[in-house]
Amino acid sequence: MPTVDLGKTNWSQSVAGVCIRDGKVLLARHTYGAGKGMLIIPGGYVDFGETPEETLVREYKEETGVTVKAGKLIGMRFSAKDWYAVFEAEYVEGDARSDNDENSEVVWMDTDEALNDETVPDLTKKMIRCAVAGDGFKLIPYESKAQGRNLYTTEQIV
Repeated sequence: MPTVDLGKTNWSQSVAGVCIRDGKVLLARHTYGAGKGMLIIPGGYVDFGETPEETLVREYKEETGVTVKAGKLIGMRFSAKDWYAVFEAEYVEGDARSDNDENSEVVWMDTDEALNDETVPDLTKKMIRCAVAGDGFKLIPYESKAQGRNLYTTEQIV
């Protein structure tokens, strides 16, 4: 089981991202829990005081060695106790490598191959399809007195 700082992690908020580059998606083979042995999109829990976009960047770097930028919001899952947000993860730089903790390997896999691979779970496949289709909500700037709030919508509001 990976080591985690219990004092700063918000266990009710998590994010992941789909990074596609040159027709290949970045996937990590999970080492624990229900996803053990499965190839999933990288992500993790939000730290208190961190935005979901910052979490995505941090988790990608920690787990894969790759620097990404949060793009469109392509998926949300809500329940009475938590939420999970999935972004397009735009490749910035870095060579993919395993963290040898939460994952045992990190691979760039052809998107069509990933969509047909039995070790890629259904949720990951759905998010890959959304990213390939270009679906999602774009970040829209707006004025707010509160810090750290972002608005995502399907179209530019004038």
